[in-house]
Amino acid sequence: MTDSQDQKPSVKARLPRGLADRGPAEIAATQRMMQAIRETYELYGFEAVETPFIEYTEALGKFLPDLDRPNEGVFSFQDDDEQWLSLRYDLTAPLARYVAENYERIAKPYRSYRAGYVFRNEKPGPGRFRQFMQFDADTVGSASVAADAEICMMAADTLERLGVGRGDYVVKVNNRKVLDGVLEAAGLAGEGRAAQRLIVLRAIDKLDRLGPEGVRLLLGPGRKDESGDFTKGADLAASAIERIIAFTQARAADNAGTVGRLADAVGASERGQEGVRELREIADLCDAAGYGDGRVTIDPAVVRGLEYYTGPVYEAELLFEAKDEAGRPMRFGSVGGGGRYDGLVARFRGEPVPATGFSVGVSRLLAALQAIKSPILDAQALRGPVVVLVMDKDQVARYQGFVARLRAAGVRAEMYLGAAGMNAQLKYADRRNAPCAVIQGSNEREKGEVTIRDLALGAQLAAATKDRADYLELRQRAQFSVSEDRLVEAVREVLGR
Repeated sequence: MTDSQDQKPSVKARLPRGLADRGPAEIAATQRMMQAIRETYELYGFEAVETPFIEYTEALGKFLPDLDRPNEGVFSFQDDDEQWLSLRYDLTAPLARYVAENYERIAKPYRSYRAGYVFRNEKPGPGRFRQFMQFDADTVGSASVAADAEICMMAADTLERLGVGRGDYVVKVNNRKVLDGVLEAAGLAGEGRAAQRLIVLRAIDKLDRLGPEGVRLLLGPGRKDESGDFTKGADLAASAIERIIAFTQARAADNAGTVGRLADAVGASERGQEGVRELREIADLCDAAGYGDGRVTIDPAVVRGLEYYTGPVYEAELLFEAKDEAGRPMRFGSVGGGGRYDGLVARFRGEPVPATGFSVGVSRLLAALQAIKSPILDAQALRGPVVVLVMDKDQVARYQGFVARLRAAGVRAEMYLGAAGMNAQLKYADRRNAPCAVIQGSNEREKGEVTIRDLALGAQLAAATKDRADYLELRQRAQFSVSEDRLVEAVREVLGR
């Protein structure tokens, strides 16, 4: 006979790179944060919709480079009829598919929000995950930049509802049409320069992280990162590079001044001037609603990297500094962004369908809220269930009855299901963060009683006062007996302390 304890494990327990496990405290904090975001979105008239994790690859706007391997950037596979499917890369492309498929029956403009995991088949690194959560809100069917202005205001309200104070964040706005005008002036117009333009957009999007010199390299020959990986650049001429860098630094003391500088930067470009007019209108709308006090700011350095944005783009950035675990200063930077993507739904319908939206990076925002100890997250540890100890194996049915009574009264409770003795069971209850334990041995059972041990008060007692009178009072409150019929009442008393 083989002792099971001598068997060697057949599989190594290991988490794949770029993924993370979450415990109950983090899950609870995330849920509280997302509830606050949901309430803000609903205040603005957005309603919930949910799309699946998996879409046809072509619906995501991703195209496989060949037939025998998945597309770079997305996790893809073929189903039984050889159709390519992919895990969703973001929440916006699935929404575009949903709107196109249900176009005739939904009210337009269609205002919806969605939350869920998205998946990136990319190289993991610090802060870069293969699976992470987003929380989006979108308006589909309105060409008015009032829809863009409203989403910027909603982003500001969301951060404040989460406990981020004014002055500790900014919602920055730019317009891809303005940048298109600058690119035209830099000699990058035309279909033949599309790939170069995309590299330029992604380079500018990294301005906050890499600074002007890092962006110059990406606009020129390319850049090698800290790990030695090389990113190919746009190979622009020096004059074109300096024109683009100057555009990113056109921000003035106020929104009106910035818009004026951008009007000069785009020159005679008709598309660029259209973008300038839209930015001016967004600034006027935000000013009229009281958000022009620095909360919503025109900033030419903002360029969302995704290719489907067609007009205004925006980014919610946190400005405060926090400390990491080693006590070093750190900035959280962008925690959300979005923009106008008028061409995305049109891929499915063959006609223009205007749309704009905003996405919150849930994990990054959660880390920031934890750093500032936002009251939304409730810094207290999640309270575990009441634990009913099993003192006598032949009385399990009786203990299960106690648990059932507590649950019927709406009290979280569990019966200990291990094989350990009383002390080990109490240690288990402590590790579960249980507020109290219910104990009934033979002595209590003969009297028709149960003992309630307040574990929080017990912890105080362990470190306790040296004053004997205080010690005895604490001990009497930390552990007391009541008749069985008062079980629920006594447990509620402890929970209410």
